[in-house]
Amino acid sequence: MRNLGDAGAASMHRSRLVPDVYQGCKAVLFAILLSSPVVAAGENRTVVDDPAYTHAQRLVEVEPGRRLNLYCLGTGSPIVVFESGLTDETVTWALVQPAIGTHTRACSYDRAGVGFSDPQRRPGSSANIVDDLHRLLTAASFKPPYILVGHSLGGMHVRLYADMYPTEVAGMVLVDPSHEDWEERAWKLDMQQRTREQYFAYDVPEFQVQRECVKAAAAGLLESTDAYKKCIPAPDPRWSAAINAAYRKTHADQVCAAQRWYGDMPLIVLSSTPRVPRADETQAHRDAINRVWVSLFDQLAALSKRGVVRSVPDSTHNIQMTQPDAVNAAILEVLKEANEKK
Repeated sequence: MRNLGDAGAASMHRSRLVPDVYQGCKAVLFAILLSSPVVAAGENRTVVDDPAYTHAQRLVEVEPGRRLNLYCLGTGSPIVVFESGLTDETVTWALVQPAIGTHTRACSYDRAGVGFSDPQRRPGSSANIVDDLHRLLTAASFKPPYILVGHSLGGMHVRLYADMYPTEVAGMVLVDPSHEDWEERAWKLDMQQRTREQYFAYDVPEFQVQRECVKAAAAGLLESTDAYKKCIPAPDPRWSAAINAAYRKTHADQVCAAQRWYGDMPLIVLSSTPRVPRADETQAHRDAINRVWVSLFDQLAALSKRGVVRSVPDSTHNIQMTQPDAVNAAILEVLKEANEKK
């Protein structure tokens, strides 16, 4: 997700809203959750100008009349498959995929209703997203097993894929992943001491604005309107003008139940730099929140005998964009371990 920051936690906390928005229009409407794409000091400043991100690459039919956009680089096996965050497109991997493509085949894709893929015909649940990905890889004639790389909410999707198709996954890299227990753990740390019912009934302000964007999109978002400026994110300085223009144009509890032990499958969980307190938080509360993420990431790593957690210094939630070398190194490490197990 583009520079999501704490909005990422809000989207994880309210992920049950995803199917409603996916059904109504393209996932652009989650763009209101995204913070301003300003490149902070120490972040990667490479400008992505690959024209492949300005139009569809390979449209693969996953069911009659519905296609998903697939973009692959390189050759070799196992194939590395990238699963993006909530509303991200293939371009979110632009600083990682080319490097991995020099070692093996590396493929990213746009989920249904995102980027250049066709809209969904069913709710955007994790199970349906995993089913789409399985159909995509099968229709593309790719041979498993795969190395799955998932960012943010995509981390939950690739875990569910590994749960449902265990023989098809040789290793995983989870990049600042979401966790299905986050909602419950965050409630227990609520500074306002709300009851569970009050906490889960609370409507995150970002989603109130988002619903306004849904209505505006249904009526037609015009670039000259205030609604357009409010609902469509500003150009990202890491992307070329052509890619930003294409982005603007295209953007007008299953996991827990399926969870299984991954044995000795190579698994690396990458954690971003601990977040600093928001204006409405105390340092003590933020420290507690950060400890929750540490414990949840430890739980994910513990799903495999070879699971590890790596903290990435000077990174944001979008580690693949701010510290891509760390993501590349983790993928290549898992790729090496997977090949050694053959």
